[in-house]
Amino acid sequence: MRKNLKILLVLFLLAGLVSTGCKKKSKEQQAKAKPAEENVIKIGAVFSVTGPASFLGQPEKNTALMVVDEINKSGGLLGKKVKLIVYDTEGQEQKAVMAVNRLIQKDKVVAIIGPSRSGTTLAVIPIVMRAKIPLISCAASRKIVQPVSERKYVFTVPQLDTFAVEKLYEYFNKKGYKKIAILTVNNGFGASGREQLKLLAPKYGIEIVADEIYGPKDTDMTAQLTKIKGLNPDAIVVWGTNPGPAVIARNRLQLGIKTPLFMSHGVASKKFIELAGKDAAEGIILPAGRLIVADQLPDTDPQKKLLLDYIAKYKARYGSEPSTFGGHAYDALHLLFEAIRRAKSTNGDKIVAALETIKNFPGTGGIYNLSPQDHEGLSKDAFVLVRIHNGNWELLEE
Repeated sequence: MRKNLKILLVLFLLAGLVSTGCKKKSKEQQAKAKPAEENVIKIGAVFSVTGPASFLGQPEKNTALMVVDEINKSGGLLGKKVKLIVYDTEGQEQKAVMAVNRLIQKDKVVAIIGPSRSGTTLAVIPIVMRAKIPLISCAASRKIVQPVSERKYVFTVPQLDTFAVEKLYEYFNKKGYKKIAILTVNNGFGASGREQLKLLAPKYGIEIVADEIYGPKDTDMTAQLTKIKGLNPDAIVVWGTNPGPAVIARNRLQLGIKTPLFMSHGVASKKFIELAGKDAAEGIILPAGRLIVADQLPDTDPQKKLLLDYIAKYKARYGSEPSTFGGHAYDALHLLFEAIRRAKSTNGDKIVAALETIKNFPGTGGIYNLSPQDHEGLSKDAFVLVRIHNGNWELLEE
């Protein structure tokens, strides 16, 4: 009996030593892990990397990875490495919501760039507002940052659809176009564009004689175009992102419509020309950022050097030219980095306050001048008009 008790006592003491050792080891591991975690600034990114809007999200992801690698090689931010956590929304609102929730709750990011689309951005705004996490969107709807009083933590980098409409309407005035037809996609980007097209038309003395809508997945728009053809407008304006606008360009060619065709900045990538085809795309005019015509800009342009540098780095890394949309991720990250440097903090409120102080900051989309009243920071001067000629972009003399 005594022998058994001695054995049990020895086993008990050994178990205690093992437990103490495990606890000690666990604490040592935690101590080692904690400083490593504290030495990292986590930034989230949500892009439409796959799916119909991959022409937006893939170059955004590529650019974001490139920019983060560059800053880490140069010493990081506030003496810490930057860790980019990217999730693919596939262009879907529900997946964007899930991704943003995960970035905030599980990954504990200090800020988020993206989403790629207006619809997915609008879907996640309530989440970042509740969490007080800064979001710099890569989408162009005015509703993303308006009203600013209800969007304290939300910014966007693309040129707004309001400015795109104004750029087109100024051109129409010069050309004497009085009657136009509009054909817009039934989603967040298209609805916002349609709203601005209708709202600003009276200011420029323009009458909208046809107001047609198509679905994001529609594969034929000959019915809408046939109706428009019968009304004989001076111009047709299409507001959407691929593939719909490319379908419309092909349908227009098939129907023999000679009315000048204009697109939104939502198709400012070579993907649109590829989808539409060289013949169908020929002569189409649209407002766009300077990136796609960087080599045609005068040397005095304040963006030219930055644009050519970005293009060269992207081509060297990925073997292809970047698009306007990749430029959105470039601008979002560089603005965020600048804000964190100014704030000397990763606190959400301090990042927002620092973003609102940024002035005369050159990006691929334009020269940014942010303020508490303006969370986009660009004007219609950030746009140039470009024309598609022989399967490429041509800077249109204004």
